[in-house]
This record gives sequence, structure tokens and C-alpha cells, in this order.
Amino acid sequence: MYSTPTNFQAINWQTPWLVPYKPIGQWLTEQVLLGSPVHVALNEVLVSNPNIDCPVRFVRQEESQGAAAYESFIWQTKSVPTRDNLHDFFNGLVWLHFPKIKARLNELQAAAIEAAGVTQHRGKLRDALTLFDENAAFLIEPKRESALVQAIRDKAWRHVFIDQRGAWRDAQLIIFGHALLEKLVSPRKAMTAHVFCPPVPICTLDDAAISATLDAEHLATKPYAPLPVMGVPDWCLDNDDAAFYGDANVFRLAAT
Repeated sequence: MYSTPTNFQAINWQTPWLVPYKPIGQWLTEQVLLGSPVHVALNEVLVSNPNIDCPVRFVRQEESQGAAAYESFIWQTKSVPTRDNLHDFFNGLVWLHFPKIKARLNELQAAAIEAAGVTQHRGKLRDALTLFDENAAFLIEPKRESALVQAIRDKAWRHVFIDQRGAWRDAQLIIFGHALLEKLVSPRKAMTAHVFCPPVPICTLDDAAISATLDAEHLATKPYAPLPVMGVPDWCLDNDDAAFYGDANVFRLAAT
């Protein structure tokens, strides 16, 4: 079951994970609560902000009826089917902020569908692309020596969140996956992002630069590191206490 428009009132734009999306997102929320369909509000942002180089527009979900695949419809029509719920709201919001990354993911999905057709089994690449689109996050590390991504991959949680806590003053976690953004409207301790691990660490948040790293062969390996996002310093008041990270059900150690 998807969210109804009343759920928009639950969005807290003061939370740290929504800071990158707040200026546009807050305005969009106001429009939806005033009765605007989500796709109309998203298109209004594009009309009023010509500097947003977004290759798609947003349409009602009904316009894609009969399409063989959602991703193919977007690729062929440059139109994103959009329902009036939180899931599609956050999908559109991510399109507005990271249009090149979203377009690259869509290009790869459409190519995979064209090559293999729509089958019951999506295959490694399509699975990896869907996981990226729905649940990925970017860890921006201006200081390469902090090596937080590698520690996350190693599930060295004490090192990530306690020993290297100071490194988070320079690092920044950006939630990209729209399904995860939707879940974080009602945050829980166990919520996990899949941190994208490109061949070269991400030092700056650059839509074009990140999109250029999205290679089909690399993505098919699922180059992600699971990260319990409530462990990020300042994302949860409770994690000021080191005992917060002792919960083995959430901060699971690497298999030995």
C-alpha cells in the first residue's frame, strides 16, 4: 500500500538527511498540501528553475498504462509516471537534484530491458540498478585519508562511528534512494542505506562526475556497502552514547 497525500504532513524538513533537498522539497510539500498533484508541482519547479537541466517531465501514472516496462516508458517518452504519494514525490525530488545520475540509471535499465526483454528474473545488472535507485547513498569524503567507505565495507562500526567520529565533521552522507527517503519520514534504528562504492572515492557532490562513474559492468557487481544510517553522528540523539552501537542486531560485524 502506498502513502496517501495526508502523509506529506509527516515530513520533517529539519532532519539532517533532508537538508540537501529542503529548499525545493519544502515548497513542493506546501503545494501538494494545498491540493496540487505531485506531477504538476514537480513540473512547476522545472518551469521556474530553468537552470535545472532535467531531461524528463512528470506525468500522471495513468499515461504509462500499457507500457511494457516503467523504465522503458521513461527512456522512450522522457516522462516519469508519478502518483500522489510519498514514494513518487521523493523520486521526483531526486530527479530534480541529480538529473544526470537518474538519467544514466534509466539509460542502463532501458538498455538491459531491450537486450533481455521483460522477464520474471531481472538479472544482476537490473537488480543492482534498482537497488541503487531505491536505496543508495553517497558518502562524500573531502579528506581521502579518513577512508570511511572502506571501514563501512569492513563493517568496522567502532572505527566508523567512535574512533573516526571526528571525520564525520568533514564527510557527508547524501541519501539518493527515494524509497529510503520515504522510509525515513518515520525513522527507525535499523534503517540501512547502500553506500555506493565507485572505483575512486567521491570527494565532492557532483551530479555529472558521479554519473560518469556509473558503468554497467561495475554496477553489476553490486558495489555497495550497507550502512545503518541512524548511526551517522547528529542523525540521532541517542547515538551520542557509544552504547548505541552495541546493538548487534543493527550494527552487525563482518563474517569471520
